Amino acid sequence: MIVFPHAKINLGLQILDRRADGFHNLETIFYPVQWKDALELIIDPELNNIHFSSSGLVIDALAADNLCVRAYQLIKADFPSLAGIRCWLHKTIPSGAGLGGGSSDAAFMLKAIRQWALPELSDEALHAYALQLGSDVPYFLHHTPAVATGRGEQLTPCSIDLSAYHILIVHPGIHVHTGRAFAALSPNRVYTSVYDALTKPVHTWKDCLFNHFEESVFDAHPEIGAIKNKLYDAGALYASLSGSGSCVYGLFEQKPENLVFPAHYAIHHG
Repeated sequence: MIVFPHAKINLGLQILDRRADGFHNLETIFYPVQWKDALELIIDPELNNIHFSSSGLVIDALAADNLCVRAYQLIKADFPSLAGIRCWLHKTIPSGAGLGGGSSDAAFMLKAIRQWALPELSDEALHAYALQLGSDVPYFLHHTPAVATGRGEQLTPCSIDLSAYHILIVHPGIHVHTGRAFAALSPNRVYTSVYDALTKPVHTWKDCLFNHFEESVFDAHPEIGAIKNKLYDAGALYASLSGSGSCVYGLFEQKPENLVFPAHYAIHHG
């Protein structure tokens, strides 16, 4: 079985307060984009666990810590008779980029296991497994825009449609550690509700739709903030950091021409 985990961008991201459990309450909209990894699962009767390998972008973690491996082992702990598998992941979505690539890989692993081995697993059970792997993993069980609240796991489908716009995503080759990005925040600045801002025309979003991480991330990495300015200079109606970065995206009415970035940057047109 081969599946193609997709990335997401954040339309606005407000960090509201720190919770007693150490997580943060937030408000954002997850929007799916077509930057994808490839994940292949092959049942191997000679294995009693998972054999993991990868290609493409280098994954800076031990195989045992990969979210695909952890997803399999979570289900295996509850269903010991689950067949062993060989798992191959081809990475094109960069890590530490605010695109949710690792979370998407984990969610697609969970869905794939249910499809070929455990069709009796309910959506609620799959959601519970996903949440054990990360706050945004449950989102990737779906493929539609959603308002995310709580720590990111409370999802409400929404009807926003950006198909009329060209989405340009720029990754500067910088890994932003999510935990450190959260630690740098002072979650006491509340702007217009993300959902309320999205009811307004796209060309007004730059005045009312904000990502709370931008200030600290741009201070630490001025070259990331420079990408946002460059996208606006090229005619973007709206540009923003995605998640805690380091990717920055712009929404354009037409595909921008003659927009040049350093050779080591990764660019995705959607």
